[in-house]
This record gives sequence, structure tokens and C-alpha cells, in this order.
Amino acid sequence: MHTPRHVLVAAALVGLVACGAPAQTETVARNDVGSPALQAAPAPAQQTLYFGGQYRFADGITISVSTPKSFHPSSSAYPRSDRAVAFEIAIRNDGDQPYRLSGLSVSATVDGTGAKQVVDPTQGYSGIVDAGKDLPMGRDVRVTLAFAVAEQQTAMKLSLRPTATSTVVAVYCGAA
Repeated sequence: MHTPRHVLVAAALVGLVACGAPAQTETVARNDVGSPALQAAPAPAQQTLYFGGQYRFADGITISVSTPKSFHPSSSAYPRSDRAVAFEIAIRNDGDQPYRLSGLSVSATVDGTGAKQVVDPTQGYSGIVDAGKDLPMGRDVRVTLAFAVAEQQTAMKLSLRPTATSTVVAVYCGAA
């Protein structure tokens, strides 16, 4: 008989397999005699969440990503795509200094392949329009980004870093 705890553990393991286990690797080069010669910077740690979740980075920036909203891009959208999904990304600054929105890095993959961001001003998907502005301490902002996807539902990941030097990448995943 399975106890509720066993069921929760099994569900968590299934979730990790569905989203992909976080990669936390460190590369060490070795010289001819086998001792460490050069140590590469460790890859950023990944925090894997499902769409709809939120993650707070050590610098006080909290990012929430909505579940994907499917839509058909208009004829003025770029790049052309038969279907796209949009995400509302909420950013809250509880840090000790203003946060520059231009530091936000967002990338998407669909079934492991890079997805292109869709710009469709007709439907309100214009990217991060206030990228040059600072987000004051204690404030939040919402941006909506869209990405091209296949006609049929597929596995998707959205990777976010508040800055290029962030030691953590928040990876949101699920069906899109």
C-alpha cells in the first residue's frame, strides 16, 4: 500500500523527469599529470518550476511566470507563425537597490529546440517596452512575452535570469 508521502515523492520525481532534472555541473580541466590546471566558472544553478510558479533570487528579485496562453499571431506579427503562446511575467523588486529591466534574460525552448520570440503589436505582444527603466525598490512590473510554437501542444521551457551574472537560472516548464 502506498502512503500519501510515497505518492507525493513519486509525483515529484515524475515532475522532475517531465521538466528535466536541474543541471548543476562544474568543469575542471586537467594538465598532463592529472592535477587541476584550470577551473571553469560553474554553470548557473537551475531552479525548476512549473508555469504559474514564482522564484525569489538572492538579490531580492522575485519572478512569477503565468501559464501559457495560446493564440494565433496576426498578419503583422514577426516572425510569422501559425501559433504562439504568451506568458505574463511579473517582476518584483524587494532588493536594496533599483533593478534595471534591461538585465532580464529570457529564453525559451520547445521540445529542446530554441523558440523565437514573437512580436505582435496588434495583439499587445511588443516585448519588454520599458527595458531602459529602473524598477524601484518595493515595486513590481508585469511584461508579456510571446514565443512561436507548433500547432499541437508541446513541452516548453522558459529560462529567466535577472542579470547576466546571476548564479541561478529559474526554469519554468510545462505544456504549451
